[in-house]
Amino acid sequence: MNSAEKSDAHLTPPALADTGFKQALAGTQMLFVAFGALVLMPLITGLDPNVALFTAGVGTLIFQLCTKRQVPIFLASSFAFIAPILYGVQTWGIPATMSGLMTAGLVYVLLSQLVRWRGTGLLTRLLPPVVVGPVIMVIGLGLAPMAVNMAIGKSGDGAAELMPHNIALWLSLSALLTTLLVSTMAKGIFRLVPITAGITVGYGLALYFGVVDFTPVREAAWLSLPLFVAPEWHWQAVLFMIPVAIAPAIEHIGDVLAIGSVTGKDYIKKPGLHRTLLGDGLATGAASLFGGPPNTTYSEVTGAVMLTKNFNPVVMTWAAGFAITLAFVGKFGALMLTIPTPVMGGIMILLFGSIATVGLNSLIKHQVDLSQARNLCIVAVILVFGIGGMAFGLGSFSLQGISLCGIVGILLNVLLPKARSR
Repeated sequence: MNSAEKSDAHLTPPALADTGFKQALAGTQMLFVAFGALVLMPLITGLDPNVALFTAGVGTLIFQLCTKRQVPIFLASSFAFIAPILYGVQTWGIPATMSGLMTAGLVYVLLSQLVRWRGTGLLTRLLPPVVVGPVIMVIGLGLAPMAVNMAIGKSGDGAAELMPHNIALWLSLSALLTTLLVSTMAKGIFRLVPITAGITVGYGLALYFGVVDFTPVREAAWLSLPLFVAPEWHWQAVLFMIPVAIAPAIEHIGDVLAIGSVTGKDYIKKPGLHRTLLGDGLATGAASLFGGPPNTTYSEVTGAVMLTKNFNPVVMTWAAGFAITLAFVGKFGALMLTIPTPVMGGIMILLFGSIATVGLNSLIKHQVDLSQARNLCIVAVILVFGIGGMAFGLGSFSLQGISLCGIVGILLNVLLPKARSR
C-alpha cells in the first residue's frame, strides 16, 4: 500500500463517522419538529404517548420499506382521526377502536391498489374537493366545543370541572398565544415547532401556579414497556371507521406532492403514489396492532426538510429509531401525562381551527363554485349533518359524524345531476 492509499484508509472512517453523526443529529431534529403534534394526539384521545412514539417509528420504517427508502417523510399520529377515535374509545373501548383503525389501514391498502390499477383519476372523481373539503371542515369544527371546554378547565365533554376557571384561562391563553406568535413571527427551525413552544410556556406557567402533579412521574420506572393494547374485533367500530380513512387518503396526495416540490422529485411517478399509499396503510394497520393512533405524513417535517435542505431519507430512519428508543422510557410517558388539560385545550383551539381551514382552503384552491345549487347542496348537507350530530341507526348500529358525512357526500356527488353546460 502506497502513502496515498494509507492516507485514504486513515481518513475514510472518520469521514463516514462524521456523516453518520450529522445524519443522526438531523434525525433528532426531525423528531423534535414532529414531537409536539405527535404526542398531543394520544394525550387528547386517551391513548398512551409512548405507544404513539413506538408506532410512529415503526410506521416510518414500514413506509420506507414500501417506498424503497426514496421519500424523506416521517409518519406519525393523524389528527383527522381524533374525533372518530374519541367516539370509538368512549363507546366501545380502545381494543374495539383498534379493530376499526386496522380496517382503516386496509382501506388505504385497497386505495393504493386502485391507484396502481386505474391511476389517481378515479379517486379524484369519486372524492372531489366539493366532498373532501367540507368533510375536513367537519373534523375540525365538530371538535371545537371540546377544545373550548378543556381551555376553560373542564373535561372534554364539559361534565366535570378539572381546574378553577381563572387559572385555566391563564394556562390555555398563554399556550395559545405562544403558539400563534411562534407560528407567525419565529425564524428558522423554531417556526416549525409552535406546538412544542406553546406546551412549554403553558406547562411552565402551570408549574408557577402549582397545578402540576408529579406523582405519576415519581412512580414510573425509567425503562418500561409501553402500554400496548391488542385490537379486538368489533363490527360496529369497523363499519364506523371505514369511511373515516377517505379524507386522510386524499390529503396524502397533497402531502406527497408537497414533499416532491421541496426536493425537486416526482414521487407520484417514482416510487409511485400506490407505494406511498401502501406505506401509510400498512403503517396504520401496524399501529393498531399495538394500540397506537393511525399514521400519516407530517407537514411540519416537510417544512423542516425544506428549511434544512436535508433530502436524505436516511435522516428519517434515524428519527424513527430515536422515536422507538424514547418509547421505552417510562418516565417520559408519565411526564407527558402531567400536562394540564387547559394547556392542551389552548393548543387545540388553534389546531382544530386549522383543520377546518384546510378544508375551506381546499374549496377555495380548487375554485369550487358555491353559487351552483349542486355544490351548495353537497357542502351544506355535509356541514349540518356533521356539526349538528345527525345520526342514522338500525338496531344497535349507528352511523354518524365523519363516517356519515363521508358517505353522504359521496352519494350526493354521484346522485345529484351536474350543471348543464350552456
